[in-house]
Parts: sequence; C-alpha cells; structure tokens
Amino acid sequence: MINILAIESSCDETSAAIISDGKVLNNIVANQTIHEQYGGVVPELASRAHQQHIVPVVDKAFKDISISKKELSAVAFTRGPGLLGSLLVGTSFAKSFALALNIPLIEVNHMEAHILAHFIDEPKPKFPFLCLTVSGGHTQIVLVKDFLQMEVIGQTQDDAVGEAFDKGAKILGLPYPGGPLIDKYAKEGNPMAFSLPEVSLPELNFSFSGIKTAFLYLIQEKTKENPHFIQENLNDICASLQYSLVKILLQKLKRASRELNIKEIAIAGGVSANSGLRNALQTLAVKEQWNIYIPDFQYCTDNAGMIAMAAHYKFLAGEFCGQEVSPLPRMTI
Repeated sequence: MINILAIESSCDETSAAIISDGKVLNNIVANQTIHEQYGGVVPELASRAHQQHIVPVVDKAFKDISISKKELSAVAFTRGPGLLGSLLVGTSFAKSFALALNIPLIEVNHMEAHILAHFIDEPKPKFPFLCLTVSGGHTQIVLVKDFLQMEVIGQTQDDAVGEAFDKGAKILGLPYPGGPLIDKYAKEGNPMAFSLPEVSLPELNFSFSGIKTAFLYLIQEKTKENPHFIQENLNDICASLQYSLVKILLQKLKRASRELNIKEIAIAGGVSANSGLRNALQTLAVKEQWNIYIPDFQYCTDNAGMIAMAAHYKFLAGEFCGQEVSPLPRMTI
C-alpha cells in the first residue's frame, strides 16, 4: 500500500492531505485571514502564519484517518512556484518529517498538481487533453500528454487573469480577495453594459495588463461624471469585466483546441471556481463538441489534495528527491 503525506504552502493556504493507493483520504486547509486588511497577500505574514498552522494541519490530517505516521511510504511537498518564505516552511517541514521517518521525499510542481487534481474524482480526462490553468499568479494553456508529461503552449505575457479580477475589485473598493465578489455581483448584472478593449497577442498567449488599465480609466471617467457611479452600477460593472476576461480566456482555448484537434478540455486553478467561466465553458463545449472537466471546488484553490495526487504518480515513476532540495519560487512546467 502506498501512503503519502502531502504538504502545500505556496502562498497563503497551509494544507495537508493523505493519499492511499491513489485515493485522496482527506484535504485539510487552514486559510489566512490576516491579509484582508492589507488588500493582498503580505509574504512575511504568510510565512509566519504557515509556521503557526502547519503542525495543527498535519496533526488533523492523521486524526481524520486510521493510517499512522509509521505507515507512510513518502512525504510530498510543493517545491514551487510560489512565495519563497511560504515555500520554505512547507519544504523544511517535509524534509524533516521524511528524514525522521527515513522515507523518500517527493517534490511537486504546484501548477502540474493543479492539472492532476482532475484525477482525484470521476470523471477523469483522457490523454492528450488541454488544460486552462488560471489563478492569481498564472494563466496558461497546457498540453497534457501523460500524468508527468506536460507542455505549456500558451501563457500570459504580463499579468495573470486572477490578478486582473482582484485588481478590478480593488479599483471598485471591494475587499480582498475581490475575485469571488466580482463573480457574485456579476450574476445580477448585464455583461454588455460596458465595453472593454481586447488585447490580441499572437499564437496562444494572453495579456491582461491592458484591460486592467482600460478598466481603471473607465471607472475614473464615469466616477467624475457621477460620484455614485460604482454603487449605482456595481452589478453591471462586475458583469462587464468578468465577461471580457472570460472571453479572452475561451477565445485562446478554442483556438488551441481547433489547431491541435483536441476535444478533451479541462480547467484548473483558483479562477476555475468562477461561475462565469464555468458557465461560458459549458456553453462553448456544446458548440465545439468538447468533453469538459472541472475539479470539485475544494481542489480549485490551493490545496494539498492535488499535491498528493501528483505525488502518487511521481512515486509510481520512482521520481524522488534528496534532502539537499530547496524551494524554487519561479518553478515552471
């Protein structure tokens, strides 16, 4: 029996999960609310919170199941990408844990784990498939050829779409994290109320810096004309911003699908929890005759369940690392 403890600490969620023979048994997550007052994640505060949370989170993971520490086959952790201080906490803990038990250590790429979250529950995509990975730090289209064979075929050249959502929310005076609030208000708004320019890059790459600037200028201009513009039009503003961002994502995804003739389509990452993206993807899937795969909500945001799933396949492939391993904040697929 292959039992693996997985640790995730790339940003501001401390998480632990245990997987047994490919089945994720639990997924414990401790969130950090301290960042709300600063309007974004403060790296130093994040790393300190990880130090406070990691032992209780791991302890709870073992209390939830009948597997003991002595029955572990390996310890896995997120090596990158992410915040250096946050990654250091998880890496150091995992290395110590594995050393104390004299068991192998498995490093996991956070972005690859987001994609492999699709293999936690049914239905599972068939190879090859395309995965749109969207989060606060990344926007990529990945060609997934096998569990451990992936290729980035398109990515943002500046800002990530998750950052565009959060910055848009900040411009509107919404609290952090603002992305889910944009989604909430957009449900009651008219997506055609306000138009935003589209930036079209060659091939399958994205750009979101221009739309952020255009949105800022729109709000500034309208607010000068009417100081109550935001309050009176919040739903329509959010719907228009969300529509524009989702449209950019799906245009490139559709192009990738047609160019490669792949109809197995998945989305992953924190922004994949956005209802506007999910609904638009489902509508497009019908037109394009896609088979689409969307993870359960708990596996969209940062979590150790996806790290555990990636670690399972790396264990089967014999891909382990040594105690000399260190975090890679800019780790790529």
